[in-house]
Amino acid sequence: MSDSATQPFGSWPSPISAASLVADAAVPVNLWSHGGRIWLTESRPQEAGRNALVCDGRDLWDGVSVRTRVHSYGGGAWWPDGGGGVYASDDADGRLWRVGTDAAARPVSPEPEFAHGRRYADGRSDGAGLVCVREDHHGVAEAGAGEGNREAVNQLVRLGGDGPAEAEIVASGADFYAWPRPSPDGRHLAWIQWDHPNMPWDHTELWVDGRRRVAGMGSVVEPQWGPDGRLYVVSDHRGWWNLYRLEGSDLVAVFETDAEVHRPAWVFDDPSYAVCDDHTVVVAAVRGSLAELWVVPADGSAPRLLDLPWTSYGCVRPAGPHAVTAICASPTQEPTAVRIDVADGAWQTVRPAGRAAVDPAYVTSPRPISFPTTDGARAHGLYYRPAHPSARAPGGERPPLLVLGHGGPTGAARSQLQLGIQYWTSRGIAVVDVNYRGSTGYGTAYREALRGRWGLSDVEDCVAAARHLVDAGEVDGDRLIIRGSSAGGYTTLCALAFHRVFAAGASRYGIADLAALAVDTHKFEARYMDTLVGPYPEAADVYAARSPIGFVDRFEAPMIVLQGADDEVVPPNQAEMIVAALEQRSIPVAYLLFEGEQHGFRRAENIVSALEAELAFFAEMLGFTPADTLPPVAIRR
Repeated sequence: MSDSATQPFGSWPSPISAASLVADAAVPVNLWSHGGRIWLTESRPQEAGRNALVCDGRDLWDGVSVRTRVHSYGGGAWWPDGGGGVYASDDADGRLWRVGTDAAARPVSPEPEFAHGRRYADGRSDGAGLVCVREDHHGVAEAGAGEGNREAVNQLVRLGGDGPAEAEIVASGADFYAWPRPSPDGRHLAWIQWDHPNMPWDHTELWVDGRRRVAGMGSVVEPQWGPDGRLYVVSDHRGWWNLYRLEGSDLVAVFETDAEVHRPAWVFDDPSYAVCDDHTVVVAAVRGSLAELWVVPADGSAPRLLDLPWTSYGCVRPAGPHAVTAICASPTQEPTAVRIDVADGAWQTVRPAGRAAVDPAYVTSPRPISFPTTDGARAHGLYYRPAHPSARAPGGERPPLLVLGHGGPTGAARSQLQLGIQYWTSRGIAVVDVNYRGSTGYGTAYREALRGRWGLSDVEDCVAAARHLVDAGEVDGDRLIIRGSSAGGYTTLCALAFHRVFAAGASRYGIADLAALAVDTHKFEARYMDTLVGPYPEAADVYAARSPIGFVDRFEAPMIVLQGADDEVVPPNQAEMIVAALEQRSIPVAYLLFEGEQHGFRRAENIVSALEAELAFFAEMLGFTPADTLPPVAIRR
């Protein structure tokens, strides 16, 4: 293509194909430096979404996907065994195994009566075996369809490390447990617990040795023991998730700043700080959408910011006396496993990216934006302008805009390379990833601004982001699109039902009927809407007023709906209700149901199909012609 090529926005040719998003992809999920080796799991879409266990670059446990379904979202599916291997959960049935580098894997937990009947997560070796979270679904299965709504039972249990035996119950009675952490000498055990209707970012309690130590101080999370036996914890009692040390019954500040030293615990065991062997503390802090890595010296001197090229950090763990490992990313680099020397900031990649780098000429870096919204508030987002080395749009044309609403809704847009966003921008479609009120990264007050206002403030902020960019002359106000997944899918449906702003929309496993979800979802989020909307059924009128399914007569914009057939979080009936209603009203709608997928698409073929179908659908609805050869999408009219 010549430098003078003129092509409409949306029609630019791009090497970032849907297939390239999954080709040779190996995204790090969890990372440890253990026994002088680098251990990690990486997600591989080309292997049916398998989480592969890797040690020093070598695949272990061939064919097994290391994953847990505790809380449905998982995380913390494996951890060091205190020797030369790890304990790991097999996603095929949820059973826990001990896996080493030389010997065959052997089971640690009893064989389940049925697949995923007992699920294990977030454990640690305590010398005598291991302590972990167990989620027991046997009572749910025994209850059956007509015998009441029985919930899974969550407990802390201890298992021997040498072979399958019945678990010893360490703690029970609370609705949820997380972060069981034995002290270095094995004499003490700390953990976090909470009860319905709270989520772990609302109100939790710190327990040590069976006694409640910290309560009534908001969200207390991520306990860790230092090598000297002192206990650290993250708390948001002063308006931000910051780092403290427990001294008696007091929380003593270790790292306090207007930034978040924690990401919402949708998954287990994603630490935001590490206590090194020399007592140095390394802290990942998020300000808005940008993360920093700080060092808190052991001698009490002022924290110092490391000069590093990344804007996102996860899974921060100690890796010797003066180093940490972390999963790092930036606007030009996908998540990568890295070892960082905290003395001088020197770093090295410990697991190279699984695929070739994208030509940077097709990559656009996000620009943080802040804009006015309703009620005199301000909201935030990341704006991505279209980028291409040679294609140019005709003079005076402005690009379409894709508005993204993240999931959660207690989540956030991150400043890191996401080829799923560059797929759009390299074709001439602008993107804004909205951190609406309720997002993290902006303090507790901003995160709690969505309480009682889900389906209102989040939607208003997505609308405000689009209008802000239209008013700034950045995008075409007649070609605005909105897309979201899960909670973001609900935001999308509400935006199309209650506002006349968007020309088309895409909902991935979004929520159409709040009341139906309140009685048909998994335990972890069963009471989440008590805070976001109101208690059910007492607030049934509010649920009805905010459920898009009750307002299909207001829908005018066409929509594509995508759903996993095995989703336990947002069941397929939510998608099917809205599709049927739109079809009955003769509003163009496309529906893709992916067999074998749960809450989120993991398999390469489904990731490709979903993205290509969205592009084909938007092109037909907005009237542009993609340069790609795309499979046809069936549109019900």
